[in-house]
Amino acid sequence: MPVYSKCRAVIASLGPLLLLVSSFALAQPREIDWLELMPAEDLALLESMPEIEHEGDGPPLLPDEIMTGRVVPEMDNVDGRIPGFVVPLKTTNDMRILEFFLVPYYGACIHVPPPPPNQIIHVKYSEGFTLEALYDPVWIEGKIVIERTENDIGASSYSITATSVQPYTE
Repeated sequence: MPVYSKCRAVIASLGPLLLLVSSFALAQPREIDWLELMPAEDLALLESMPEIEHEGDGPPLLPDEIMTGRVVPEMDNVDGRIPGFVVPLKTTNDMRILEFFLVPYYGACIHVPPPPPNQIIHVKYSEGFTLEALYDPVWIEGKIVIERTENDIGASSYSITATSVQPYTE
């Protein structure tokens, strides 16, 4: 067999392996949009709400039906990344954040009412991380699962054990 044929045979046999390795190396986690976590019926309720006038002393209340915490079953066990803002729940003495709620907009859960539970993700990150300020958004990577968490600050319908917490960049 000529040398050219031998090289060609080796390359042909390695092709699928090289393709698999290169696609794995280039794979990016799926970017999750917050609205993907909201079932169609909740999204329809939100979109059909009349324009809210801010009267009195407090933010407007969302319809009770949206606050039920319904989930999107297809989002269970999805590996991905999602941007958001941190509401700390557990910190170390040196202010490393170990556990928090991830919310879609700054200030959520700091005031009443919090976002619907399907718009709050309970996150645990054993390495911990620090933030310059709570208004600095972050990217969270990990596997999202359907799991309800409740505390005094709010309730979440989803959770993630984070594999990475990074400053938000577009």
